[in-house]
Amino acid sequence: MRIRYNAAITALGGYLPDTVLTNKALEEMVDTNSEWIVSRTGIKERRIVNDDNFATSDLVTMAVKNLLENAQMDPLEVECIIVATATPDYIMVSTASVVCEKAGLTNAWGVDSNAACSGFLYALTLGSSLVESGRYKNVIVVGADKNSSIVNYTDRNTCILFGDGAGAVLLEQTTEDVGIIDNVFRTDGTGREHLIVLAGGSQTPSSIDTVNNKLNYISQNGRVVFKAAVEGMSDTCAEIFKRNDLKAADINALVPHQANLRIINAVGDKLGLTMDQVKINIDRYGNTTAATIPLCLWDYKDDFKAGDNMILTAFGAGFSWGATYLKWTNLRGQNS
Repeated sequence: MRIRYNAAITALGGYLPDTVLTNKALEEMVDTNSEWIVSRTGIKERRIVNDDNFATSDLVTMAVKNLLENAQMDPLEVECIIVATATPDYIMVSTASVVCEKAGLTNAWGVDSNAACSGFLYALTLGSSLVESGRYKNVIVVGADKNSSIVNYTDRNTCILFGDGAGAVLLEQTTEDVGIIDNVFRTDGTGREHLIVLAGGSQTPSSIDTVNNKLNYISQNGRVVFKAAVEGMSDTCAEIFKRNDLKAADINALVPHQANLRIINAVGDKLGLTMDQVKINIDRYGNTTAATIPLCLWDYKDDFKAGDNMILTAFGAGFSWGATYLKWTNLRGQNS
């Protein structure tokens, strides 16, 4: 009989740049104020890369090295790395390829996945499928973005939102009833115009005109994105509840994409969750795009216990959105 494997998260890593961009500093850059930013988004500060030579691959490499240290794991044990990012180092070379070299993952193959803010959840499913198939024992999944490279710091509607960072998880085989259990994902390409970087791809290659017209920066229709995010995240979480016979009281932690505190609160309310069940760090990091969920797991790892029911949910450009249900297990080095 063929053994059935589940994919469990057994180690975590994270990295945040040292430079802190506060709301007070943004008041000096654009027409805004800290009170308004906090009331509308919940963000008090965010971390920003302050080195033009420090790329997304460096964010990922630091998070991976932190994970390997926490797991007491040799880099040569890693068989695959999937990097979820919307800000790759290069157009043609995958960021994962660069990370394999920088982090010493010489026995691993790597690939990128781009679903913007939903990227980590999508990549987590790709990674868990490799582990569940039995072909791979150790797969690292990373969410990382250097959003400061695509943020227009003269646009007060977007520059207040985004920060830089990276979070990583290690997926390993287990025969226990833990790990990734279910997911619901959706995609709607008609929403792409509402959250997009218009230039830099094959549709609109970069040129002097695109640079002068600031088309290489993030643009967003906040009202449309807000409504779609609340509906999308709530609906997919509700479907996860129904498919797995879960009630609000059964959930130990909701780990949502950290885009806006009002979105997070609205989703929690729709699902009937208390704020004690919802994990939040947007006040310190802002929206780190693909990195928000793994950074939240990294931040709150000491709160989680083996067997905890956890829901991860995100909404991002594309539009892309969804939810994942997993049962937590002890991390490497933790006692049962």
